[in-house]
Amino acid sequence: MTDEQITARIEQEFKEKTFGVTEQYLEIHQPVYHNNQLQIARIDRERSDKLIVAYLPVLNERFYFAVYLDPGTEEITSVDTEANHCVYFLATSKKLTAAELKAMTTLTISTSWNKGDLKPNGKSTYRFSAVKIMPNTEPDEFEDKLRNLLTYLEQDKRGITELVSKANGYIQVAMDIHNGNGLIGGPYLDQKSISRMSDLGLAIDFDLHVRGESFR
Repeated sequence: MTDEQITARIEQEFKEKTFGVTEQYLEIHQPVYHNNQLQIARIDRERSDKLIVAYLPVLNERFYFAVYLDPGTEEITSVDTEANHCVYFLATSKKLTAAELKAMTTLTISTSWNKGDLKPNGKSTYRFSAVKIMPNTEPDEFEDKLRNLLTYLEQDKRGITELVSKANGYIQVAMDIHNGNGLIGGPYLDQKSISRMSDLGLAIDFDLHVRGESFR
């Protein structure tokens, strides 16, 4: 299916609401349109089950509508929401500068700051220096984002293990989850991911935020 076919099929479903859950979602939240065009943040064609997933931004929210399609029948199989998952490596130090932390790894740093720098809110300063590595900012499932991050970090195992030992490096996960019916679920760590994190000496921390309107 082309992007245009996927968009047209989703627009049809949002109009006709053939799935009861589509009607439930659209009663409380709306997709984003720009110049009367339905906005899609990402189309995932790389799933092991061969389904296509289209992630659509939700108006004034940080989570996404997730529409699953069968490319064989070109039909929608389900409509759901997907949390906004921020999955990244973070190393911090009260003694080392951001430049010194960056020098420990060959990987690209997404964000960094020095102890004493002003925070984005402009009201306080950081109490420590830090570097953040977040290679995947697109909407995706948590498990895929974690696997992709680990694959990236493994490209510089020496540097990451040094940041772990000298700057408290670890994996931070922040999730913005839709609270439709109070059953928000939670992250799943498979044995392989746990083993890969252990090999790098990594801990993982979760910060879960519940957002949005409940079903009526």
